[in-house]
Amino acid sequence: MPDLAKISKLNELKIKVKITGLVISKNRLPGFLFELKHVQQGEFMKTNLIAILILGCLIGCTNAKKEPIVLLDKKLSNFEPFIGIPHSTVKGLPEGTYQSNNVWGEGKPMGLNADIKNVFSVIEEDGKPVLRVSGEIFGGLTTKKEYENYHFSTKFKWGNKKWEPRLNKKLDSGLLYHCYGDHGRFWKVWKTCIEYQVQETDLGDDIFLGETVVKPGEPAPKSSTYRPIPKSEATKLDKKQGEWNLLEFYTLGNDSVHVVNGQVVVVLEDSRIHDGSELSKGQIQIQSEAAECFYKDILIQPIKEFPEAIRMQMSSN
Repeated sequence: MPDLAKISKLNELKIKVKITGLVISKNRLPGFLFELKHVQQGEFMKTNLIAILILGCLIGCTNAKKEPIVLLDKKLSNFEPFIGIPHSTVKGLPEGTYQSNNVWGEGKPMGLNADIKNVFSVIEEDGKPVLRVSGEIFGGLTTKKEYENYHFSTKFKWGNKKWEPRLNKKLDSGLLYHCYGDHGRFWKVWKTCIEYQVQETDLGDDIFLGETVVKPGEPAPKSSTYRPIPKSEATKLDKKQGEWNLLEFYTLGNDSVHVVNGQVVVVLEDSRIHDGSELSKGQIQIQSEAAECFYKDILIQPIKEFPEAIRMQMSSN
């Protein structure tokens, strides 16, 4: 016969088990009953511990945050490049390649998987991959998959090189999301999309890219947009050239939020395409737009709601 007094005493104790960093106590397992009938005294603790371990694993699996999707690797295996029309000053192209001073006008873009100038390449920093965007030719590095309901984050910094046709203009790049339609719809380079602007003194601004190839073309998407902080304040958020910035956006349903170095700068609500349909998913493109720049730690984290810290910034203004 098992000693019921000892069993009762054991049941009053908190039994804590550490499983991969998760501490579980018996009083955190409401609703679970242990059948103790016909259990030998020597087997009780063993049986109880196994039960707690199993339940702990189940709780850990249920509550665990999904692992982020790592987009950047050394082979750019999650992307494919689309290269636009090279400026007439670009050297080293195959004979017969169409070039023009008007890189967004008439003419034939180099196209999909035609990055012979390594506009998009991967270098290594501290043993980790870093995406280098040369900027020499307008282009878009496009994810092979579509995504929805996620938090996108990356670290970003400017390089030192600039190219025509923006040699005397601000350094420029961009993160395009909810991309859809054919490559080259906008300026013979990018898809129809929402843009998270990446430009000197203008990080995180919102731009909508539509159809410019066929006139009148398909209009750009639309959203109701508001800014939690004045644009004049947002221009002060980007760090000095050569320093890493944290660029993030959250998209949930057809709403999205742009964040720069921890500060919400733009909130977009009820994004829709030209026919009124909700715009809530699509591919992601990283722009090459005549400026050298670098991206690293490019991650996507699936979400079911906006984080509380983000909601507070959205609602406090």
